[in-house]
Amino acid sequence: MLRKGIKKLVSNGAGIKVSRMNVVPSAMSLLMWLRENSGDVYDFLATPVGFELGFAMASPNALVCWEAQFGDFHNTAQCIIDQFISSGQAKWVRHNGIVLLLPHGMEGMGPEHSSARPERFLQMNNDDSDAFPQFDGDFEVSQLYDCNWIVVNCSTPANYFHVLRRQILLPFRKPLIIFTPKSLLRLPEAKSSFDEMVSGTSFRRVIAEEGPAAETPGEVKRVIFCTGKVYYDLIKERKNQDLEKEVAITRLEQISPFPFDLLKVEMEKYPQADLVWCQEEHKNMGYYDYVKPRFRTIVNHTRPIW
Repeated sequence: MLRKGIKKLVSNGAGIKVSRMNVVPSAMSLLMWLRENSGDVYDFLATPVGFELGFAMASPNALVCWEAQFGDFHNTAQCIIDQFISSGQAKWVRHNGIVLLLPHGMEGMGPEHSSARPERFLQMNNDDSDAFPQFDGDFEVSQLYDCNWIVVNCSTPANYFHVLRRQILLPFRKPLIIFTPKSLLRLPEAKSSFDEMVSGTSFRRVIAEEGPAAETPGEVKRVIFCTGKVYYDLIKERKNQDLEKEVAITRLEQISPFPFDLLKVEMEKYPQADLVWCQEEHKNMGYYDYVKPRFRTIVNHTRPIW
């Protein structure tokens, strides 16, 4: 699926550069395919983030991706991330479209192979949690233009493709941080049809509930908001407890810039339901401290978010 999506980018003239901390069979297989199908694909193994940042600046029309073996390992590049990536436009007046692929998720791989520290990236975002934006014009694009970087956690192959495609097709450049975990590569439920990648489709910042709960919103008692792979754990448990009409589950695929417009629609759809944020990280980690005040801003502090 992703291979076909990348082929589309290559056929549209986008150069692609992929580098990472180590070589794994799946990545090597993809790179071998890229070399065979495009003359404008680069791959330098084990290159530092600073090198990729410079490459992306010198080649703004290339999709430059740096992948950590596990998201935790970006910590040795913290000075580059703090000094040049998060604040590149404000401090250095430079646009940069580098993509950091930081596998993140509590997947039983140990304390050094679980967290890409999304709270650090969200804390460095430049938006205001207390300011409710005006939805004028193309709100999605204007949000992207005003932000200092983009933070996503995609739960489907189609959305993963679309966020990379959007990254290279935007008329400006912003760093993109992707926290998608490794386990979704092997999870049968984490799949997309090719219909979700054809002309007329695009990146979905929010994936709303599409099951029985959405058909009878008045009967919904709880709306669970989440991001990433925990969604699949939630739908499995919801089915086991036969709560598919009482519990709605909404996925935030783009965490920052925060999708105020789409989440406002979702929250108003279930006026009687409890609002809950669910994450697998500890409360002082992950996304909770970032999303909670923004949810409360949407409802003007009239409903709690648990």
